Amino acid sequence: MKELERDLGLPSVLAISIGAMIGSGIFILPALALEIAGPAVILAYLLAGVLVVPAALSKSEMATAMPEAGGTYIYIERGMGPLLGTIAGVGTWFSLSFKGALALVGGVPYLLLLFDLPMKPVALGLATVLILVNIVGAKQTGRLQVAIVVVMLAALGWFAAGSAPQVQTANYANFFADGIGGLLAATGLVFVSYAGVTKVASVAEEVENPGRNIPLGILGSLAFTTVLYVAIVAVLVGVTDPGAVAGSATPVAVAAEVTLGSAGVIAVIGAAILALVSTANAGILSSSRYPFAMSRDKLAPPSMAAVSERLGTPVNSITLTGAVLLALIAFVPILDIAKLASAFQIMVFALINLAVIAFREGTVEYEPEFTSPLYPWVQVFGAVTSIGLLTQMGRVPLAGAGIITVASVLWYAGYVRPRVDREGAATGAIRRQVSEENLSEIESPGATHEVLVALTKQIDQRRVQTLISLAADQVRADDGRVVVVQFEEVPDQAPLTADVAAQSDADRSFERRVERFGEELGVEVEADEIVSHDTKHAIVNFAESRGVDAIVAEHEPLRLRSRLLGDPIDWMVRHAPCDVLLVDSSAPRLPEKVVVSSDTAPFPSAPVSVAASIAAAHDGGVSLWYPADGDGGRDESVEEYRTELSARLDVPADAEAIPTDQRPPAADLLVRRGADHRLRGALADGGQPFTGVAGTTVTVYPRESRRPSLPRRLVERYLL
Repeated sequence: MKELERDLGLPSVLAISIGAMIGSGIFILPALALEIAGPAVILAYLLAGVLVVPAALSKSEMATAMPEAGGTYIYIERGMGPLLGTIAGVGTWFSLSFKGALALVGGVPYLLLLFDLPMKPVALGLATVLILVNIVGAKQTGRLQVAIVVVMLAALGWFAAGSAPQVQTANYANFFADGIGGLLAATGLVFVSYAGVTKVASVAEEVENPGRNIPLGILGSLAFTTVLYVAIVAVLVGVTDPGAVAGSATPVAVAAEVTLGSAGVIAVIGAAILALVSTANAGILSSSRYPFAMSRDKLAPPSMAAVSERLGTPVNSITLTGAVLLALIAFVPILDIAKLASAFQIMVFALINLAVIAFREGTVEYEPEFTSPLYPWVQVFGAVTSIGLLTQMGRVPLAGAGIITVASVLWYAGYVRPRVDREGAATGAIRRQVSEENLSEIESPGATHEVLVALTKQIDQRRVQTLISLAADQVRADDGRVVVVQFEEVPDQAPLTADVAAQSDADRSFERRVERFGEELGVEVEADEIVSHDTKHAIVNFAESRGVDAIVAEHEPLRLRSRLLGDPIDWMVRHAPCDVLLVDSSAPRLPEKVVVSSDTAPFPSAPVSVAASIAAAHDGGVSLWYPADGDGGRDESVEEYRTELSARLDVPADAEAIPTDQRPPAADLLVRRGADHRLRGALADGGQPFTGVAGTTVTVYPRESRRPSLPRRLVERYLL
C-alpha cells in the first residue's frame, strides 16, 4: 500500500496546530463566555489552557512512539482496544468536522461587515475551495497554513498592542461575580478552543523528524496560543464597556472599533476570516485522516485508505469529510453541534491520558522518543479534570456525545468486530491485574470444614456416592466433615409430626451406608433426614444453622412448574450462605482428568479451587479449556496464567484452546462457573462452553462474598 510522504517541517507543524486553534476560540466564543462568567472569562481561557497540558504531553509522547496518520484514533485504539478506538475515531472525526463548519459559519459575520453577502452560500463556497486544496496535497496545505497564520498573527498582534494602552481597569470589577460555577462553565465552553493543539498528531505520518518536531509543535503552539488567548481576551474585556460585547457575533471587531477605528476593524475582519478559514482548513486536513487510518486497521471500509497515485492524498477520505462538512453548513445549527463536539472532545482528551497509562503498563512494545514528565500523576489529573469539565456542559451536549458513542458501538458490533480480533495494550495490563487477583483467591480460598450434601429426591446409590465423594474431596485437606441430608417435602396441609420425622429401618440403613462409604473415603460423614413444606428453604436454613462452607446437590432439569413459577435451584443459589455445587452425573466415573471451562480469561477462581481439590484427591491434574478464537494475546496470557497457577497449586495444570466448531475431547469431570440468572448475569455471563462432554459436570456458584463484582465480571466478559 502506498505510504504518505514525510514533507511537513516544524514551521508547518506549528502553523497547522496554531491554525487549528485560533479561530472560533478567539473570534466567536469570548462573546458567549462573557455571558456566562463575566470578566472571569480571562481566567477561564488560562484555566482551559492549563487543563489541556496533560493531553498535550500524553499525545506528544504517543505521537513520537507511533508517528502514524490517525492521531487520537491510533493512540486510543492501540492503547485501549478497537472498541474505544472506533468510538474515538468516529467521534473525533465528527467533532473536527463540526468545528470546521462552525469556523466557516462564524467567519462569515465578520465578512458581512464589509460586504452584503448571503451567509450560507459564502460558507459553502469557502468549504469547497478548502476541500479541493486538501485533495491537491499536504505540502500545499502546510504552506497555505504558514501564510495564513503569519498574516493572522500580525493583525491580532497589532490589535492587542494598539488597544492595550486604552484598557480601563474598572472593566475588571466584580471579576468573580458569577462565582466558581460560572468560571467552570465558561472553561468548559472555551475548552474546545484548544482542541486543535493535538490535531497535528493526526498527520504525524507526514511530519519529518517526528521525534523532535511533533513535541515542539504541540507544546510550543499550546504555550503560544494560551498566552495569545489570555492577552487578547484581557484587552477585549478591558477596552469595552461591561456587557457591550456579550452575545455579539463579532466581538473582536466591536473592540477594535473602540480603540483602532475603521482601520482596526478592517484588520480584525481580515484576521478573523483568515483565522476561521485556517481552522476549517486544518480541520479538514486532520479529520480526513481518521477514516484513512481506521480503514487501514479494518475499522472502516477499504476504500477510505486509498491514496491517489497522482496527488498522493487520501482522496476518498477527504471527499467524505468534505461532504459531511458541507452538509453541516447547509442543514445543521452549527453552534449547538459545536457544543456537542466540545463535550466529546473533552471525553476524548480523558481517553488520551488513559491511553498513555495503558501503553506504559501494558505488554505491547512501546518506545517513545519523548516521555511525559510526572507520570502517571499528570495523566490522572488530566483524566479527572476532563470528566469534571464534562459535567459542566449541560444535558444536551452529554446526550449528543452519548448518541455518537452508541452509534460508534453499533458500527463496531456490526462492521468491525467480525473483521478485527486484536486487543489494546490496556487489555493486557487489566488481564494481568485480574489474573493476579484471581490467583490470590485460588491460593487462599479459606478452609472448608463442613460440606452439606443435599438429597432432594430418591436417586441410585452410585449417584449418591458421586455426590459424597465430591464433597469429601472439598474437606479432606482440612480434615473436615460431610453432612448428608435427605430432604423430603410434604404438602402444606400435611402436619410435620414426630411420627413423620421418625426414623424407619430404611432410614437407619441409609445412615449406615453413608457412614460406611465415608469410612472408605477416609473422611467423617454423618447422615440425617429433614421433612418440610418447602425444600429449598429447608436446605438454606440447615446450611445457615450448621454454618456449612458449601452445599453439594444434584442438578435437576427445569420442569414446567419451575419454568412458570421460578426455579427453586436458582432461589437456593441466590440465598445460600455458602458456595453451591450442582452436580450432573449422567455417567459418573473416576475423575482422573478434571477440566475447568470458561469463555473468559482468567479462569474463575471458585471453579479452579474446586477442580484443584478434586484433582489432588485423585492424583490427577487440571486442564484449562477455553474457546479458540485466534487471539494470540489471549493465548499468551492464558499460558502465563497456567504457568503461575501450576506454581501455586499442588497439582499440575495445562491449558488447551478448543475450536468452537469441533467437538472437544472427552473429560471425566468438567467444572464451570454458574451463570447468574438476574439482569447482571445477562450482561456479564456468556454461554456455557463445552457442555455435555464429561461424565460428571459440576457447576459452581460462589457465595455472595466470593462472587466477583459486576464491574469485574463485565471486564472479564468484554475485555478479557
